Amino acid sequence: MFSFFNNDPTKKLRKTYNAKLELAMKAQRKGDIRSYSTITEEAEQIWQEIEKLEKEKA
Repeated sequence: MFSFFNNDPTKKLRKTYNAKLELAMKAQRKGDIRSYSTITEEAEQIWQEIEKLEKEKA
């Protein structure tokens, strides 16, 4: 009945994931491949957390 009060733990992670991807894209466009790689790796770790939470949810 009050499901809109329940927080979706993946919502915040997805927002962080998208922000990391955008930062990585900007670093790549500037030619900073080292930062691009680091940020992309962080984004992949966040994505793995999202998948883990969704698997537990299902």
